Amino acid sequence: MIVLSKPIEVVEYDPGWPGVYEGLGGEVARALDGLHFCMEHIGSTAIPGCAAKAIVDLVAVVGCRDKDEAISRLAAAGYVHKGDGGIPGREGFVQPEDLPRHHLYLCAAGNRELDRELLFCDYLRGHPEQVLNYSRLKMGLAELVRDDREAYTRGKTPFIEGILALAGCGRGEP
Repeated sequence: MIVLSKPIEVVEYDPGWPGVYEGLGGEVARALDGLHFCMEHIGSTAIPGCAAKAIVDLVAVVGCRDKDEAISRLAAAGYVHKGDGGIPGREGFVQPEDLPRHHLYLCAAGNRELDRELLFCDYLRGHPEQVLNYSRLKMGLAELVRDDREAYTRGKTPFIEGILALAGCGRGEP
């Protein structure tokens, strides 16, 4: 069991999360100015009405040739590169302390895991009954496994894979 310094806390949807994403995206865009990239708001905070941990997830998508330069520029902007965290092709960063709480990732265009994440979010945006089901599941898991992030993630996986199947994506497919 992995013990966190703070328990997992899932809260009701906050309509301010898209604005937080916009502000953070602007910070990242300034750091990556001149590179070809796009920004994506991912995770539960990107799904209207979905309960979530109050941490905005965003990803900068760059061309393969720009990945190393993007990592360097983000470091210069105060982000600490922490590697792929076990997900090949997705680089994670520790945020600067003066910004709202968020997770920043960097992927090259065409990343399979990012494509799956976007498909999942898009499907839920169009199916509010599934948003409610996912919210209930996450709140229940957060209560049940409060300090075990791996158990929390494992508990969500069957739901996520089920939604991806409904969206026409098999396991491991984009």
